[in-house]
Amino acid sequence: MKTNHFMVLTILLLAVASHHTHAQVPGLPNPSPTQTIDQEIGLGHVLVTYSRPNVKDRKIFGGLVPFGTVWRTGANTATEITFSEDVKLEGHTVPAGTYSLFTIPDKNQWTIILNKAVKEWGAYSYKPENDLLRFTVKPAHINDKHETLAIQFANSTTSSADLQIVWDYTAVSIRVTVDDDAKITATIEELMKADHNSNLVYFNAIQYYYNNNKDADKALAWIKKAKADVPTNPAYHLFESRFLLRKGDKTSAVAAAEAGIQVAKERKFEEYIKLLSEALVQASGK
Repeated sequence: MKTNHFMVLTILLLAVASHHTHAQVPGLPNPSPTQTIDQEIGLGHVLVTYSRPNVKDRKIFGGLVPFGTVWRTGANTATEITFSEDVKLEGHTVPAGTYSLFTIPDKNQWTIILNKAVKEWGAYSYKPENDLLRFTVKPAHINDKHETLAIQFANSTTSSADLQIVWDYTAVSIRVTVDDDAKITATIEELMKADHNSNLVYFNAIQYYYNNNKDADKALAWIKKAKADVPTNPAYHLFESRFLLRKGDKTSAVAAAEAGIQVAKERKFEEYIKLLSEALVQASGK
């Protein structure tokens, strides 16, 4: 009798332990494999760790994942998201840190929840009082079925990216933005005080100014320095042509593109021959 009680107690303890651990049985695969993704945005990173269940011919939203119920946004331990610097999610400020990403799926809207309690198994111990933030987004129906849950980033720039949750025929997108422009601009201007810089410093600084529509005259001055220091890089002719065209100086933009094509041909840089030829067409209108 005592042996039976001991066996029952052991089984119950193992069941509880399995509910609160992410470890898998040695030698056996995890039915919902864990994935970690790391997205660079601005000067920081966003790290997401989650487990990936499969559809397996089940009804997912409104079935396996009931509408109106807090969901761990994956399997096993609740999905965890870490921001290395302050960000905004759909315009809501989020301090740097690590959070659990819970969601409440519904037919016409999803509630996105960042919760300060981490390493939570499922949503069994979820407590609303630990919420940092709640907001809603609209789900979208997609035509191509996603058998395996995917959390991914899309439309990434130096200041933003879309965090997407995609499973079965449903997709949800959350806009992540950062505001590092003042820091980046200050760093660039400090670097550009040097008499000479590396090719990488010049390129990144000039490209940042172009992509963010910043001071064209300042960038053109840096391009002049870059061309003197690295005369064989046709990229500087390309950006020179683009900035000049942005200023409305088509004649000079054409000349910069033509000079760049010559440099690119001498270096046999097919990619830049193509890009500069496109810049030439844009500047000349032909």
